[in-house]
Amino acid sequence: RPMPEAHPRGLLGGTFDPVHFAHLRLAVEALDRLPLESIRWIPSGQPGHREAPAACVEDRLAMLRLAIGDEPRFRLDETDARSPLPTFSVETLTRLRTELGGDVPLVLIVGADQLLALDTWRDWRSLFDLAHVAVAQRPRFKVRARSLGDELALEYAQRSSQPSALAAAGRLAGKVLIDTANAIAWADGPTLGGSKSVAEDIAKRVP
Repeated sequence: RPMPEAHPRGLLGGTFDPVHFAHLRLAVEALDRLPLESIRWIPSGQPGHREAPAACVEDRLAMLRLAIGDEPRFRLDETDARSPLPTFSVETLTRLRTELGGDVPLVLIVGADQLLALDTWRDWRSLFDLAHVAVAQRPRFKVRARSLGDELALEYAQRSSQPSALAAAGRLAGKVLIDTANAIAWADGPTLGGSKSVAEDIAKRVP
């Protein structure tokens, strides 16, 4: 389906227990490099794929508000955090697709470690029907087809693209966006255009 005029929206989920510099740097660099109109931060309440957070929901939300409140391109989505049930990415993306409409490209931002285990997520293939997946390189985690399960490796081979494909492909969902030469990095990779200083400035607001 051709991509409309709407600009891509980034989605960054996690427990954020607590939110820290690497989260902030990743979000700022994703805004600049992909590029994205905005990033919606989606803290989980009871994550479906990992142990429960140590900090309570209200404390984690308060830390996020402090960290992202002065960046107008950041949004805080509290729906999953306040859910009484465990939440899964496919359900969150389905909700957002309904809320934001069918004409807005969505980009789910994940770390390389999450991509390597993506085939353990609930209804993981449906993620590609709902959003693109942008992969951030992480130390000690190398994204290679041979590191993936057979079925995930096949999907990766068919969908893997450079980040520039987000605009060029003309699609609302379905690409795995990864720049292996000049990657978005969590904590130790290259920094472009002052992204590190912006993230450091934001991080100072977190106690």
